[in-house]
Amino acid sequence: MGSLRLPPTVLTLQLFMRQQQVLLLYRKILRVIRQVPSDSDRKYLQDWAREEFKSNKSATEEDTIRMMITQGNMQLKELERTLALAKS
Repeated sequence: MGSLRLPPTVLTLQLFMRQQQVLLLYRKILRVIRQVPSDSDRKYLQDWAREEFKSNKSATEEDTIRMMITQGNMQLKELERTLALAKS
């Protein structure tokens, strides 16, 4: 009797594009967090970002993923604004 083989996971183009958007957003957030002057605040924000992305890793619903990307972008802009105000 042959071994049971599962079909390889094939990403649709749309899912691949969403995955790339999520990775880009994650990298942007981490890049902005590096600008936070306080070590403890920076560590807190890094842990927060890591946990947020990790907890939503299994999301597969297209609308849900789009909504989370939108929310992430809004949070990124808010963080950028806060850092800009702190520097001025």
